[in-house]
Amino acid sequence: MGIVFDIQKFSVHDGPGIRTTVFLKGCNIRCLWCHNPESFTVSPQLSYNRAQCVSCGACVSACPTGAHRMTAEGHKVDFSKCKACGACITECPEQCLKIFGREMSAEEVVVEVLKDRVYYESSGGGVTISGGEPTVQFDFLMELLRLCKSSGLHTCIETNGIVAGDKFRELAEAVDLFLLDYKATGAKKHEELTGHTNEKVQENLSYLASVDKPVILRCPVIPGLNDTEEHFSTIRQWKQLYPNIRQVEIMAYHSLGKTKWDSLGKDYSLKELEDVDASLKKQWEEKIL
Repeated sequence: MGIVFDIQKFSVHDGPGIRTTVFLKGCNIRCLWCHNPESFTVSPQLSYNRAQCVSCGACVSACPTGAHRMTAEGHKVDFSKCKACGACITECPEQCLKIFGREMSAEEVVVEVLKDRVYYESSGGGVTISGGEPTVQFDFLMELLRLCKSSGLHTCIETNGIVAGDKFRELAEAVDLFLLDYKATGAKKHEELTGHTNEKVQENLSYLASVDKPVILRCPVIPGLNDTEEHFSTIRQWKQLYPNIRQVEIMAYHSLGKTKWDSLGKDYSLKELEDVDASLKKQWEEKIL
């Protein structure tokens, strides 16, 4: 069994063709700009959309742990008290409450994925496993990949690459294409931005090159944080050094995840940062040619 927080159908940006992307909860790093903060922990958790709330108080009566309360300022949520039981959700008339994460078996996930097999076959698509960091639920991930491969599906994984070598080698045997994140150049800078150094990223990329496993290198670029000449230069060097890198994608910063942080009761440190416009993204893309 695993904890899944989303299954996105008709995905066209997470690998070749039309795909279904399965998002697993849990992550081993904490990127400052993360747009999926609901993936940080493996366990299910409550989300509260304050903009939708009318402070009716229905959730207060329903909650068995006292996580909801009404104050002079309106509805307040104490996320530390929430047990993600879902009792408040069924009572909320405005649907401003949601639980991220549900327990599913690998078989249940694959049944859902296979509903769109005809689209995969006509487009050269398949299934992509993302997160969070999907290797956090390693045993569930491997069972999911095994079932997908036995069903004849093309498999792809989006990973930060910070995975123990023995597990990564096992993973590589079950994956057809890696979407490998490269977040920052230099171990110190990477740790500053994500909470973890990046030695494993290059180590595992080198292994993928040694077995000629295809990689799309995904590079999130955040203004003022990692948009340095050193970083772009290293991306260029990696393209030349590792022939298995089929493509490099610049993932320019966007603020779509900003409201998620608030809905989970978390402080977002980049709340003043604006979306990167198309012209700046193009400049960055030209730097890695």
